[in-house]
Formats: sequence, structure tokens, C-alpha cells
Amino acid sequence: MLSVSNLNQYYGGSHILRDLSFELPTGKVTSLLGRNGVGKSTLLRTLMGIVPARTGAIRFGEADLTLAKPHERARAGIGYVPQGREIFARLTVAENLEMGLATRPRGATVPPRVFEMFPVLAQMMRRRGGDLSGGQQQQLAIGRALAMNPKLLILDEPTEGIQPSIIKDIERAIRSLAASGEMAILLVEQYYDFARSLADQYLVMERGEIIARGAGADMDRDGVRELLSV
Repeated sequence: MLSVSNLNQYYGGSHILRDLSFELPTGKVTSLLGRNGVGKSTLLRTLMGIVPARTGAIRFGEADLTLAKPHERARAGIGYVPQGREIFARLTVAENLEMGLATRPRGATVPPRVFEMFPVLAQMMRRRGGDLSGGQQQQLAIGRALAMNPKLLILDEPTEGIQPSIIKDIERAIRSLAASGEMAILLVEQYYDFARSLADQYLVMERGEIIARGAGADMDRDGVRELLSV
């Protein structure tokens, strides 16, 4: 679904992303791991067009999105759940979800599966986003991205600051989405056990490079946990 080739990114004179190449297949979860400051968030911002790629190519299906604007990437079918959730605190749950319909035809409604995965959202439609707990806000952020029926779902640290019960709900939701075969999923995560439990394939970043990759089932054998603790 998504193909990245020889991607490079710089901030000033600092070389942040170094010749990154990888593919995200439909119906699979790719877990991207790495310690703080290795370039994971920069990679996501580059994939979404928030910062332009210096060199390299980003292809999504048959389309070349290397120079595309963020709204063009969203319209192409890339859903993004940023670190920190970034919901609209003063809007209601219903209004936040409706923001995810911006790329869909007029009259489109929020897919029922959003409420099947996260029933609490249906119960809180009139409540303001800022009044929800952190875990509920994360569910809302994921629901907003799913409202657009994405072909690729990017999740940046979805377990950060979330209570264990909601982490389980999010894990079940991601597993169900991958099993549907409708989308590719890129999961950026520092919580090793969560990333391992969902990964069909994994990537490990260090200093802007991918230093290890493989099948999710091989993460323990490949010593991925040790790579993250060095």
C-alpha cells in the first residue's frame, strides 16, 4: 500500500532521516520502534507532508505522493492519529468525529464500526472532547481517523499515558482492523509488548536509520527489546 524509497530529511544542518526504505502492506500491522529522538516523529511528519521530503520517494498505491500536500494525502486515504491525540477540546465528540468526514462525499456518516470498537463514544456524543479522560480522547482520535475510511492508518504512540483497560480496547481494535484486510497499519510505539503483540512485521530505527527489520513473530528471537535498551 505504501512504499518509501531512499527517504532523507534534514533540520538545518542535521541529517535526521537517512535513506529510509520500507513498505507497508495492506492487511498487516507494521510496528516501528525506537528510542526517543531517533527520528520516528519526523518520519511520520514527512509521510503526512507536514514537512517536505528532501530526497527520496513516497508512493501510495499507484500514486506518487512525494510532493503532495497534507490534505491531498488525507484525501488519498491516509489517516493519522498524532502523538498526544490532538482532538478539538472545545468541540463535542460528535463534532470531532465529523471532522474525519472532511475527505468523504457530502452526506457521509461515521462508520458503525467506530462505535462497535469504542462504545463509549456513542454514549458521549454531546460531551466536549476536552472533558474526556486521556484514554477516551485516544479512542476519539482513532475514531476520527477511522471516520474517513482510510487505506492506511498511522498511529503515533497510541498507548502513551493510557490506562491498561483502554490499551486492551485499542489493541483489540487494531487487531480487528488489520484482520479486515481493508487497510495497512503503521504503529509507532515504545511499549515493546504492545508493539510485539500486534506486529506482522517490525522496523527498528536508530539515529535516523532502520537498523533492524523482520517478522513480528521473530522480535524476541531477533533481540529487538535489547536494541531498544542499548
